[in-house]
Amino acid sequence: MKKIFSILSMAVAMLVSTTASAQITGVELARKQQGSEFQTNKNDQPIRYVDIESQVVVCGGGLAGICTAVSAARHGSQVILIQDRPMLGGNASSEMRMGIVGTREDQYQEAGILEEMQCRNFYYNPLQRYTLWDDVMYSTVVEEKNIKLLLNTSVRDVVMNGKEITAVKCWNSNNYTEYTIKGKLFVDCTGDGILRISGAEYRRGTEAKGTYNEKYLSNEVANNTTMGNSILMQLRRTTEHHPFKAPDWAYHFTDEDFNYDTPKSTIPGVKIHYKYLHQVHDNNFWWIECSGKGYDTIFDANEIQFELKKIAYGVWEYLKNHSNGVARDFDLVWVGSIPGKRESTRYVAPHTLTEQDILSGGHFEDNVAYGGWGLDDHNPNGFFNRGPAGYDYAVKQGYGIPFDCLYSVNVPNLMFAGRDISTSHMAFSATRVMATCALIGQAVGTAADMIIDKGITPAELRKNHIKELQDKLEDDDCMLPYRWRKIYPLTAAAKTLAKNEPMRNGIDREWNGEDNGVYAGVGETHLAYTWDKPITASGVRFIFDSDLKVRGKRMRKLEETTERAKMPTEMAKDFHVEVRIPGTNEWKTVATVKENYRRLVKLDFDAVKTDAVRIVVDKTWGAEKAHIFAFDVK
Repeated sequence: MKKIFSILSMAVAMLVSTTASAQITGVELARKQQGSEFQTNKNDQPIRYVDIESQVVVCGGGLAGICTAVSAARHGSQVILIQDRPMLGGNASSEMRMGIVGTREDQYQEAGILEEMQCRNFYYNPLQRYTLWDDVMYSTVVEEKNIKLLLNTSVRDVVMNGKEITAVKCWNSNNYTEYTIKGKLFVDCTGDGILRISGAEYRRGTEAKGTYNEKYLSNEVANNTTMGNSILMQLRRTTEHHPFKAPDWAYHFTDEDFNYDTPKSTIPGVKIHYKYLHQVHDNNFWWIECSGKGYDTIFDANEIQFELKKIAYGVWEYLKNHSNGVARDFDLVWVGSIPGKRESTRYVAPHTLTEQDILSGGHFEDNVAYGGWGLDDHNPNGFFNRGPAGYDYAVKQGYGIPFDCLYSVNVPNLMFAGRDISTSHMAFSATRVMATCALIGQAVGTAADMIIDKGITPAELRKNHIKELQDKLEDDDCMLPYRWRKIYPLTAAAKTLAKNEPMRNGIDREWNGEDNGVYAGVGETHLAYTWDKPITASGVRFIFDSDLKVRGKRMRKLEETTERAKMPTEMAKDFHVEVRIPGTNEWKTVATVKENYRRLVKLDFDAVKTDAVRIVVDKTWGAEKAHIFAFDVK
């Protein structure tokens, strides 16, 4: 027995590395054991213990965690991404099917890794089926060679060295493995803030109105109430009407349960939300919400799940069988089992974002992301409130979110992205939505790589390198408030036709009525930069028009939809890049792309001496011409 354990220990020791790319996996260990003696309780262990190590450890695989991990990995860091579910996506996944929302105006639509995944979804999943969307997100992660993904794995403890986290201890319920995962920087994207067990300062609940002098907050005294959790239902149109019978354990509602006044707001910029009983076609039952008043959204998760099931089946029974026929043409085909959480824990960072920060536009020198969802505060009584389900206060679109909200005030190597960033309750009601969380995640992932590369802390990055971080984010197609992207030096020094100038103004989208793009037909060669003297070129960067106005990229369709989503028609599908040999009129192809579905495309090629570089569009996704916002040469 000791011999067998010794062999296993040696195998683990040989495979453990300081980088994620060389980690031991369950499959690898099983292969090491193949050919050994028959296993029984006398020579086998029911639980495996594995130590692994990486540079950046990301806990939580929702959109914030995905964007954090992918961004850090693409910039060069070794990353371990830990997710406690069998799929990625969190509230956006097939388990919960919450709609991805963020800014409310077209020109502010979120780009970056989120837009890349949504375009990828159009390409691989044109019918927009949720299970395939799960694997679109999965593909985005597993295609990154610097990421090791651990699904079905929950964080249960941390190992500390003084004030710093040195490792997280995790349990995988699928392969009965306990992991000890060491790292240099830890990022909490769990929403619930599990890494607060490190001793990191945090808050839960709703502050008193006077804490930050927030005018839309009604609490005179702080309390522990939060917004509630929801589960959704999905419907399918039907040509036959069949009554619906809810389980006996469900609630059984009557008209009296929904008989209350629903006045509209008379205050400009303020909307009152109610239970939208007559908008079945929206397939959006967010208001089936179990309150954070009376329930703890973390510790009462099982009770909340059952309560929401009781409400959901009762609501559908009421709607389907109602004499007004509102749901007559629909059948229920799916009810969520995992509640989608809105609110639980918020960390404390050097700055706490407040309602006033958002209403004034968030003019911070360290802005690394932005939001545009309103101050959308749900009633703490949830579904059973007889009256408003919540109030939505309009905000300035593109308000800034500063870096100082994204790292712990007392644990030097802890950052966070998503629902658990440092905000007040009211500010949280705006920043909590998934598209905003995705932008924050990409910002934190990019920062994480810089922290690893420079051997510094998040606080030191904020003090000495914030402008470099902002430049990197803009280069990766993350628009930042109140500034525009710097174009590459070679691009600025080049000559080009006057009609091509918008490609180098640093504004990579339509803005305030200005197009900021250039059109190119198939085979046209006018999208070129030239230099008086030969330069050395080694790469190009493009922003293609992915039609940010198409909100339909976000998963929000009835289950029976058969209309196939179309790729943005003005995006270049096939194209190639050519350089001119100095002193001649001979052009050489240095890069070719087929079946492009990305808005941001960066291409590297062998360094070459040239006096001109151009892009030639070979095919679009349907339009007569491609629309290009940016073309840079490095």
